[in-house]
Amino acid sequence: MQEIAPAALAAEGLADLPSLRSNSFQLLIDGDATFDSILEGIDAAEKYILFQFFILKDDEIGRQVKDHLVARAKEGVRVYVLYDEIGSHALPEAYKDELRQAGAEIYDFHTRKGARNRFQLNFRNHRKIVVVDGRAAWIGGHNVGDEYLGRDPKFGHWRDAHIRIVGPAATVSQISFVEDWYWATETHLADLNWEPAPAEDGNQRVLIVPTGPADPLETAGLMFHHAINSAQKRIWIASPYFVPDDAVLSALQLAGLRGADVRILIPDTPDHLLVYLAAFSYFDEASKTGVRVFRYTDGFPHQKVMLVDDSVATVGTANFDNRSFRLNFEVTAIVSDAGFAGEVEQMLENDFAHSREMTKADIDDRSFWFKLGTRLARLTSPIQ
Repeated sequence: MQEIAPAALAAEGLADLPSLRSNSFQLLIDGDATFDSILEGIDAAEKYILFQFFILKDDEIGRQVKDHLVARAKEGVRVYVLYDEIGSHALPEAYKDELRQAGAEIYDFHTRKGARNRFQLNFRNHRKIVVVDGRAAWIGGHNVGDEYLGRDPKFGHWRDAHIRIVGPAATVSQISFVEDWYWATETHLADLNWEPAPAEDGNQRVLIVPTGPADPLETAGLMFHHAINSAQKRIWIASPYFVPDDAVLSALQLAGLRGADVRILIPDTPDHLLVYLAAFSYFDEASKTGVRVFRYTDGFPHQKVMLVDDSVATVGTANFDNRSFRLNFEVTAIVSDAGFAGEVEQMLENDFAHSREMTKADIDDRSFWFKLGTRLARLTSPIQ
């Protein structure tokens, strides 16, 4: 039996779930590939569909998704839909009513649990999970909105990634949804398939790691920290937001000092000004130890992907920031497989080819007011 890679070993303890073999997977690059695959999976559902996204919109792709879910619900397939009430604040009642009238159940995550829990308003359920019949699962960075297919002229090309998993890991990914469903509705989901079946065309090892503020440990931050410390050859991280805490920043610096190829891929076009400015202050510290930061110039990169050496790659929903480390409910698929790592390497190499590497001049040549803005943004990083 193949040993678990060091980068994935401690993650088992963090997830309190096992790393499972006998899975197959497909790396889904960008929106067309992702939603074509998800819609095909929905259409093939025989018993039930678990469907959860941070953002669910009533636009072209949102209505397309709704129509497919409605069609399956009318055929007797049980459809369960969860969305974050803040991320999906603009979702109209008519959209939800159409799903309910077809027999689907749809609820918001109900983060606040009532007006008295004002602090919980800062929590977000940032997970994006689709599970069909307990046999296939989709996890990744896309939300349900036209911009995620590159249809927003402000951002243009939207770079994102999802993973489709078939096998026992898909069955395990239901645990996260079931827990969220109970949080939202205080009811249990019955009659789900909990008998894992091996994939017919793969024997890869996959670990599903749900993380969130209800965990006894800061699971997401520790997961990133461990992966960085485990890297010997390289650690490549793609995230739309680069706002690490001090411990993770130190881990990146140490990885650079021991000779690992440390690269961070972030957007060149900001969508959150404070996060964009704060990244410049972190670059100044990280670059002193060989950490390289690349700014993607061919649209907006939104994928949450990590590559460790030649053996482990992750695809999930967690950004490289304090919100994902501590405040958001997230989920990550960790794949221990050289073939999949090679696919992720090829994808990221293409992204680096469409990026510009940051240099010291990116900061030195800026105005006093810009530099002041980066320092002030850094001060707000714990709540960004």
